Amino acid sequence: MPTPTQKVLFVCTGNTCRSPMAEAALRRELKRRKLTGFSVRSAGLSVQAGSTLSPNSAQALKEAKIPVLKSFKPRQLTQKMIKESVLVVCMTQAHLERLKEFPNATSFYELCGREIPDPYGLDIDAYRVTLRRIRECIPRVISVLEDISIRQNSALPAKGGQGGKS
Repeated sequence: MPTPTQKVLFVCTGNTCRSPMAEAALRRELKRRKLTGFSVRSAGLSVQAGSTLSPNSAQALKEAKIPVLKSFKPRQLTQKMIKESVLVVCMTQAHLERLKEFPNATSFYELCGREIPDPYGLDIDAYRVTLRRIRECIPRVISVLEDISIRQNSALPAKGGQGGKS
C-alpha cells in the first residue's frame, strides 16, 4: 500500500508574498534532495478576492531560479486545509496565535528563532531578503518533516511483542 502524501502548509496574511515564496522554496528543495511523498501548499488568513502573486515575490523567486506553479492563485486558509496537513508553518507568532488550537501549527520563530516580516509594499530588496530568510529556514522545516515521517512510521503496529530494550 503506498504511503499517503504528507501535506505541508505555509500561512501568511494575504498569500501573495511570504507564504507563496516559502511554498516554492520548499518544493524546490524537496525536489533537489529527491524527497518524495510531500505536497506543499500555502494560504492566507485574509486573502483579498482577485489578488495575485506579488510581482516582487515572483521577481525574487525568478532571480533565485525557484519556479512557481503557473496555476498559483492566493487561497483563503480553511480549517480543512489545516486538518489535512501534517505541518502548518506560520510566518509570524501573530499568525500562529490565530491557529493555536491546532497542534500541527507552528511558526518560523518556533522552528528557526526568527519571524518572517511582511515585505508587502516595500522594494524588491525587501523581497530578496525575505526569500533569503525563508530559504535559510527550509532545512529545519525539512528536518521536522522527516521527524514527523519517522514518528508516523514507527506508530504503525509492529509484529510481535513489546520490542527491544530501551
